[in-house]
Amino acid sequence: MAKPIIITGASSGIGYELAKVCAAQGHGLVLIARREDLLLSLKAELETARGVQVLTYRGDLTDADTRQQFFDWTQAQGIAPYALVNNAGFGDLTAFAEADWAKHNAMLQLNIVALTHLTRLYLPGMIARGQGRILNVASTAAFLPGPYMAVYYASKAYVLSFTDAIAAELEGTGVTATTLCPGPTESEFQERAAAKDAKLFAIDNMPTAAEVATYGYAAMEKGQRTAVHGTVNKLLSLGTRLLPRKTLADVTKGLQKPA
Repeated sequence: MAKPIIITGASSGIGYELAKVCAAQGHGLVLIARREDLLLSLKAELETARGVQVLTYRGDLTDADTRQQFFDWTQAQGIAPYALVNNAGFGDLTAFAEADWAKHNAMLQLNIVALTHLTRLYLPGMIARGQGRILNVASTAAFLPGPYMAVYYASKAYVLSFTDAIAAELEGTGVTATTLCPGPTESEFQERAAAKDAKLFAIDNMPTAAEVATYGYAAMEKGQRTAVHGTVNKLLSLGTRLLPRKTLADVTKGLQKPA
């Protein structure tokens, strides 16, 4: 398999588009998600259109055993990944005190623990080979406190901090780590998070998942540490350093408060 890239959460949204971008660049792909039918459809599409090899694995990455089994399976397949793209994640728009704990626990397991665990599993091999890329998909939420999506925003702040830290550790190894921080994007995210009616997503000309994926792949290849998509989002991420945290929380609260 040519310069294989592992992509989590590849059945829809940014992960789906990242698979298409990577295939267009000639990479073989290993795709994991819960919805096997969508993975198999994407596999057929990319193998036909791009002539690349695509392997799929149905699994729930909130489960530690599944993550280990997936790693062992890729090892058995002889996959030495050029890149690991930790894209899988979700949010939930609700007041924290009213939140479904099972859903929020799954969010923490997927957004934080799975991302960290998979990175730990695959990174040593990349270092030993002297080349590799880690792309962790966060959000502009990483720069803000997020009332009514408190756990989601906090999880993305973790992703940004974690990736910055390991990027510094990896200097001189031939391996890089990049955090992709998109703003609101046309995808299934809003529907799954029950956030379709939030003011934050009432944006004209919202970027497409394909645009974000193209930008994210380029940033990963450059070894860029933090990649914030869009001029407005770049300005937002800089502006968060200047405003008091209370002000930022109040603004976000107004944009996300459920009807």
